Amino acid sequence: MPLISQLESKFGRFAIPNLVQIIAAFQLLVLFMVMVMSPEGAAAYLQFLELNPIRVMHGEVWRLVTHVFIPGNFSLIWALIGAMFMMWIGRGLESAWGAFRVNLYIIGWMVAVTLGALLFHWPASGMFLFQTLLFAFASLFPNEEIYIYFILPIKMKWVAALTAGMTAFLVVREPALLFPVLVGHLNFFIAFGPGFVSERARMAQVASRRGKFESAQLPQGTFFHQCSVCKKTELDDAQLEFRVLDSGDEICSVCRAKQTGG
Repeated sequence: MPLISQLESKFGRFAIPNLVQIIAAFQLLVLFMVMVMSPEGAAAYLQFLELNPIRVMHGEVWRLVTHVFIPGNFSLIWALIGAMFMMWIGRGLESAWGAFRVNLYIIGWMVAVTLGALLFHWPASGMFLFQTLLFAFASLFPNEEIYIYFILPIKMKWVAALTAGMTAFLVVREPALLFPVLVGHLNFFIAFGPGFVSERARMAQVASRRGKFESAQLPQGTFFHQCSVCKKTELDDAQLEFRVLDSGDEICSVCRAKQTGG
């Protein structure tokens, strides 16, 4: 039994159902709190939630969790759309994986970005969590469609590709973000990397076998059957059927009919 299945059988009962939806709801709650506060109060509130390595080392351990609840966008409309999109992704992932594996995926992300922040002071952007959830969903449901502005249909694999391209462009502009971005997507690489590599290897094997088969094709004009009576082959008449005589020679259906009087 795979390790993850063993873990699920032992600890699956502790999994939190609808975890992605819960995170999205808390992000909306934080957004609401920020909107009703004064600018100074909102800034202090967000600083209270963010993953600050120095404050964590001084005992403010709640920051290890609360930084996930900081919205990636503070525009109400876009935050609502993002939250609904995130909830939809969460339902899809949980239907495919189950609650335990979704929990493990998110916890893996939190561990990776927390270690990066504590050890190297890398940013622990919640946007990376959203992206890893998006990439996971697109890997499981690549042809699922969404409607941009409720009008233009686009498949999830292209949404994920566009998101990955924008992130890559950001890294090209700011190379210092390379390692934070890699760590921020480590859970996705661990979850889908082995399958991607094995699939590419399988496709290479199939291509290799196809190439060997095609290179081994017989030259044009080569026949497999020839009538011992009329000397016709399947190349002369595709409708001919051939039978093997007791002597080992082949005879076509026309000559056999003549011999039998059929």
